[in-house]
Amino acid sequence: MFSNPFAFSSEAPRPPAEDEQSLTSILSTPEDRSSLTLLIAHCTESMRKTITDTFDASQTGKPADIITDLMDEDGFDNPNLDTSNVDVAAHDKAREERARREKELSAPKMTELREASLQYFDEWRDIVLQRVGEVVNSRETAKAQKHEAKAASPRAPSRPTIEAEDYDEGVAIALQALYPPFDTSLARLEKDQRALILHSMLLLLLSLEHYSAYSRVLLLYLTSSLRLTIDFLAGDESKVAKGLLAGAEKMSAEEETKKKAEENAGSRKWKVGLASVAGAAIIGVTGGLAAPLLAAGVGSVMGGLGLGATAAAGYLGTVASSTVIVGGLFGAYGGRMTGQMMDQYAKEVEDFAFIPVVDHHRPRKIEKEHRRLRVAIGISGWLTEKDEVVEPWKVLGKGQEAFALRWELEALLSLGNAITTMIKSTAWGYAKSELIKRTVFASLSAALWPLSLLKVSRIIDNPFSVAKARSEKAGEVLADALVNKAQGERPVTLIGYSLGARVICTCLTKLAERKAFGLIESVVLIGAPTPSDAADWRRMRSVVAGRVVNVYSTNDYILGFLYRSSSIQYGVAGLQAIEGVTGVQNVDVSDLVSGHTRYRYLTGSILKKIGFEDIELEEVHREEEALREADRREEEQRQESAKKDSAMNPDEEVKDMEKEVEERNQESMMGWATEKLRLGGNTTAGVFGQARAQFSPGSRIGAEKTD
Repeated sequence: MFSNPFAFSSEAPRPPAEDEQSLTSILSTPEDRSSLTLLIAHCTESMRKTITDTFDASQTGKPADIITDLMDEDGFDNPNLDTSNVDVAAHDKAREERARREKELSAPKMTELREASLQYFDEWRDIVLQRVGEVVNSRETAKAQKHEAKAASPRAPSRPTIEAEDYDEGVAIALQALYPPFDTSLARLEKDQRALILHSMLLLLLSLEHYSAYSRVLLLYLTSSLRLTIDFLAGDESKVAKGLLAGAEKMSAEEETKKKAEENAGSRKWKVGLASVAGAAIIGVTGGLAAPLLAAGVGSVMGGLGLGATAAAGYLGTVASSTVIVGGLFGAYGGRMTGQMMDQYAKEVEDFAFIPVVDHHRPRKIEKEHRRLRVAIGISGWLTEKDEVVEPWKVLGKGQEAFALRWELEALLSLGNAITTMIKSTAWGYAKSELIKRTVFASLSAALWPLSLLKVSRIIDNPFSVAKARSEKAGEVLADALVNKAQGERPVTLIGYSLGARVICTCLTKLAERKAFGLIESVVLIGAPTPSDAADWRRMRSVVAGRVVNVYSTNDYILGFLYRSSSIQYGVAGLQAIEGVTGVQNVDVSDLVSGHTRYRYLTGSILKKIGFEDIELEEVHREEEALREADRREEEQRQESAKKDSAMNPDEEVKDMEKEVEERNQESMMGWATEKLRLGGNTTAGVFGQARAQFSPGSRIGAEKTD
């Protein structure tokens, strides 16, 4: 059996002062209070159905599921089925595919995963209903309504009925499509009353002493049903984060204790930057309770929206009186990960670090202004300069605490140098003109690659093979960091392109193996060089509470060429839709992506296209301008290369390309070594010697192999 991760110290809520607003004053009748607990029961039932559908062989997320369900085992005997409109061949194919899914889902490990995910969710749901019931009616009433609940039906995207003067319609449409609103009498209350309900629910969920990914998804359902905007929810989360930190700061330990903890968190920072995401700013490392002073401070800072300070502190429960819990929520104790563990991470993955996307120049003074209740981690998949670790992720908005994952810097630079050199070559230009005459999969399945391109492959295959192998190790380390709560008790969104997406896939697979649920809110995988096998994606889906998005392009010939020696019989996620798994959103960006290198400049545009809830539009525009400039440079280089190499045979061109890649790797080596010196931890001779060895032919980059 699993230990209960949702146990919390339950205290009877203190009654608010007569002039203070609270849930019980807004919901003044038993019917109103019952409406809230019933709404929560409906929302959580929808969330549970998402899990059961993931493991249901009859559910693939396609309209054809309905037709298949109408047909019984004997074929067309169902009286509700209009047989004149049925494609018999398609039906037979659907039945065969369903049989394969049933076999896959009956495997012992898949059955075990399903049971574990449902057990975890049911425990979380019971404690949420219990906590809300304590405040608005009774535990028994709230739990009983669980059996009355019904899941929401999927809705076609439409213009939302939201009372707001200014909102992103694309985000609002995505909210209501993903988290369909329930019909509730609470939606007819005044806007400020609905806002107070949502605010109170956030505090109640935080009183569980963590902010689970499931808690966040529940709030998205409530936001949709209460006809409020995501911007309101994100703004409220930001205010609550600041309020918690401000309250904890007032009750923090002595300055000497803070300095000592800060020094410990910063040790070995260049090797493993877990301290960054784990809350490098120290929040009240007291080891005890701060009693009513913190509660009063939190209540007054976070009252807002008309909610009384006493009610706010009461809803937060023990969170309002413990700097230890507040510190744990924001990851202030990531330093508990021992030095031995951090050393092990550094041995397995070079340069593993979380880099803040927003650069804080005075972190101790303004740090709490940038802390949030949610974490987003962006992962780049290849680099041409070290700044590209962070640059693509500046599009992530301020409603979340955004980090970029730095991993295997030299391997990604080597791969980026090889890719960018290859695509401007005459061989690639000729090959592309031939390849566009057929699909990427036709080239993959029949191995129809031009001979000149295959000669060029020797400069790209090994860097890709090595970086691909290292991405899997990075994914394992990332999973371990998340399980050990480097991010605190906050939900995490993972976004990655190219091999960065492969890091995420490995991470999710490892989380599924460890039955680590409730950590991941949403995932966006862009141009992923990973299999599209349904079983793999089902496992990944099981550990994500919110969205799983697969972004692909059928025009990505670079990815097809790089992946040609892998197990293509299992498909390529970055080239096709994922089939047979409900809950995976496939987004075709073939109109935007004509090649793998464009993803680096399209993260913002893609996130906007899918209705991602928090992006910086100004950064998206800057990214689009950078793409136009990159296209212009690439075309100039291609034309220059064509003039220069017109009389050169393919073998000579390959030698020139190898020389160019080696020179660029040397430049990368210098930049990489300088960065390590800046971060500290080695002598000049040692760092440059290590860098030279890693980038030189015959090094681990030149020798490592992968399947």
